[in-house]
Amino acid sequence: MRRRQFLRALGTIAGTSALTAVWATNPGHTAAHPPIADFVAPMSDRDARGVVQAAQRADLGRRTTLAQTLGMQRPDQLPHLQSVYCSPSGQHISERTGFLNFWRRNGGKFLLGYPLTGEIVENGRIVQYFERARLEYHPEHLGTDQQVMLALLGGELFAQRNFPAGAPNTGERYFPETGHTLSGRFRKFWEKRGGLGMFGFPISEPFDEISPEDGQSRVTQYFERARFEYYPEDMPSFYRQMEAYNGITLASLHEIQLGDLGRQAALRRGRRIATVPQLPGSPEWSPAIYGRRIDVDLSSQWLTAFESDLPVFDAPIATGKDGFNTPTGSYAIYSKYPMQTMTGSAGGETWNVPDIPWVQYVVGGCALHGTYWHDAWGSGVRMSHGCINLNIDDAQWLYEWADIGTAVDIHY
Repeated sequence: MRRRQFLRALGTIAGTSALTAVWATNPGHTAAHPPIADFVAPMSDRDARGVVQAAQRADLGRRTTLAQTLGMQRPDQLPHLQSVYCSPSGQHISERTGFLNFWRRNGGKFLLGYPLTGEIVENGRIVQYFERARLEYHPEHLGTDQQVMLALLGGELFAQRNFPAGAPNTGERYFPETGHTLSGRFRKFWEKRGGLGMFGFPISEPFDEISPEDGQSRVTQYFERARFEYYPEDMPSFYRQMEAYNGITLASLHEIQLGDLGRQAALRRGRRIATVPQLPGSPEWSPAIYGRRIDVDLSSQWLTAFESDLPVFDAPIATGKDGFNTPTGSYAIYSKYPMQTMTGSAGGETWNVPDIPWVQYVVGGCALHGTYWHDAWGSGVRMSHGCINLNIDDAQWLYEWADIGTAVDIHY
């Protein structure tokens, strides 16, 4: 009975926050909807609009200055940049062969890491080494999704290791191509972050191994293009407790981490890993180079993040239930909190929810944020009081990528 009462309380508060009013960032749009709940937004509509407009003016100024520095007339020409510089590794990424946009589309620094070399020719093919991968240019597939592909570094580096085979009945998914299985958190990460194209087939079963990253024993699994390690401590214990209590599966952004196969392969081949000077005309890499926006599709219950017209991230969501519908319109992030307790009372419901992670307010009391009381994102089940619910890992990725003033378009 205790669990049922807990779920009833949290199930009704899924979005936690509610709308006091709705405002749009489009110039000249001043219409406001009546309050549909009494959660107090972190600031007034007027103040929020002022914060957004100031942030967007500053962003436009920075991008205009950058464009002019690079010999362009307008900031909308920046999406056509041919090269960027990554100061953490002291190397460039170029769009000459499609590497830059592939990197941006497929996890960037989060999954592939920073570049370790420039473009070089190996065995007649243009390649570039990154911390966790090697990108290969395939001109025979020019203009298709196979123009840039990831090398099979797992097989290249670990061909001599004798990994015990799996069996069809020992995992959630069995791959006869390699005789191995995929289950649990590794399976969810594999499927969510790119599957076969990004990581290849598993070439081992999960097993405990000393991590070369920190010297700790960690659950590890090898793939044709990657090595997964599990870091359970990345998720705070409170969320882990809620996960177990509710019988759901959550994910934090860094609980699965990839090994540095790109670095290992580069060193094995004797590639020179050294910083190079930043080239004139190649700006310092940042998502803010591009016009950023977040598209929220209420019909599909799906969110997509764009840099200019390039989709760089997507995630399932759960939005407002009937009577607390998430507002449609063109808005922008106006306030951010890495963690917040949300309270409210409306429609015979009262809620007080602690430790909500990665909160970004979009309009009134409606926010993008992580959730730990359900895992219904993308299922079509709308559970919130107007907020846009995400898994914790997706909410953190968006929080770190977006800024005050980042546009958010919500529509059916």
